[in-house]
Parts: sequence; C-alpha cells; structure tokens
Amino acid sequence: MGSGGFRKRKHDNFPQGQKKEEKENVNPSSPLMTSFKSFQLELDTRHDKYERLVKLSRDITIESKRTIFLLHRFTSAPNGEEILNESEVKLDAVRRKIKQVAQELIGEDMYQFHRAISPGLQEYVEAASFQYFIKTRSLISVEEINKQLVFTAEDREETTNTTSSSQDKQPNTWSLKVTPVDYLLGVADLTGELMRLCISSVGNGDIDTPFELSQFLRQIYDGFTFIGNTGPYEVSKKLYTLKQSLAKVENACYTLKVRGSEIPKHMLADVFSSKTELIDQEEGLS
Repeated sequence: MGSGGFRKRKHDNFPQGQKKEEKENVNPSSPLMTSFKSFQLELDTRHDKYERLVKLSRDITIESKRTIFLLHRFTSAPNGEEILNESEVKLDAVRRKIKQVAQELIGEDMYQFHRAISPGLQEYVEAASFQYFIKTRSLISVEEINKQLVFTAEDREETTNTTSSSQDKQPNTWSLKVTPVDYLLGVADLTGELMRLCISSVGNGDIDTPFELSQFLRQIYDGFTFIGNTGPYEVSKKLYTLKQSLAKVENACYTLKVRGSEIPKHMLADVFSSKTELIDQEEGLS
C-alpha cells in the first residue's frame, strides 16, 4: 500500500463476475435454503401474532380506562347500583378481549409475548380492583382476578385469525394468568384512582370515605415498602407515585379533621384541591 492510499479489502480480490456467478449457482431447494425459508415463515408468523396481541392489549387498555371513568361517577350518581351494573357489563367486554389473547397464546410461551400484553393486563387489574374496592372496601387478590380469566369453549366467534381446523384442536377450557408483577403494577395505579375518588367524595360532602381511603392506602403502601428495592424495577418506580397519592389523601383527612367544622362542605373540595396543587409544586422543586 502506498502512502496516502487505502488498504484493499480481501473480498475485493474476487472479480464481480465471480460473485454474481456464485449467487446464480445457489440452489433454492437445497436443505440450507429450505431451513432458512422455514425460519423466515416461523419468524413472520410470530411477528404477526405479536402485532395482533399489541392491538388487543391496546383495546383492553382503552375499555378498562372507560370502565374506570364510569366508576368515578359512583359517588355523584343518584343510583350507584346502576353504575356498578354498567361497569360489570364493560368488564365482561374487556374479558372477552382477554379471551382472544388467551386463544392467541394457546401452545405458546406467554412470556415471549408478555411485553405485548402487559399494559392491557395492568389496566384491567386497575379497573377490576377499583370496582372491587367500591363494592367491598377491600383489595382483590391476584387469585380472584385469575379466576375471572378462566374461559370455556363458548362463543367461538371471538377467536381471531383461526381456521375451523385449528378450532377443533383447541381445548374446552383455557386461561390467561396475570403475573404477580402485572398485578402489583395494576394495584399501584389503583392508588391514583382512589386519590381521585377521595377528591370527588369531599366535593360531594362525604367526609367518611377519605378516612377509609387513607387507612386503606396506608396498608397498600406498607405492603409495597416490604418489597422495597428487591422487587422489579417497575414496581419500585411506582412506589413514588403511590407515596404521592397517600400524602394527598392524608392531607385531605387532616383538612377535614382540623378545619372541617369551619369550612362549608361545598368549599372543602376547593380547599383540598389547592393544597394538593401546593404539594405537587413542592415535590417538583425538591
């Protein structure tokens, strides 16, 4: 190589005609090419399934959020039973979507597709646990949630992209289990909805619910602190938001306890909202 020149790459020693001739000599029916074609088909099939699961997860998230918005009307609705019944219908529709996810995962390793379905499952846990709290004033267990996700071979029309021959091979019952991490993340998001429920309760003149929520959130926060930094990163990250929600609810209880008698009920929500905004500003500066 001369001064200022470029080193010649090894594959440049072969003439272009020889390279072209080698490509033309490739036998498409050779065992190697057949293997790569099968790999290509398998990867394309898996990618298509992943995309279908992402779309289903997005639908589950949207319908679960709508259920949560509906449940927030429970405190102001004249007939709370109608809200609960309507929310049950919406959750049944969400479970039908989850049933399609379970059908897609028949014979598959769920953890290979977990990233695609995790957001939807977390949102479903949040909606189901929110409804359960309004009904029972307690926290739904992961076992109870998984019992709701056991499906039978009814309503075969819910299956997506399956043929009649593949339907015959499907089991009579199948299930989709929510992982412990998805359950914990859904419960952590639930605390934000309970904080909003506290605000709306104060606005409606309900001074008992905030104290119930404060005690309930304190128990959840204590449970999460036992996990600490030993759990998954996502769970420890949610702990900060959980602490914020607890602080806002405790602040509402303090305002009700100390100044509740001197502030008219219709003004309590305004006072509480201004205090929570002040907490957000202080935490943003710290």
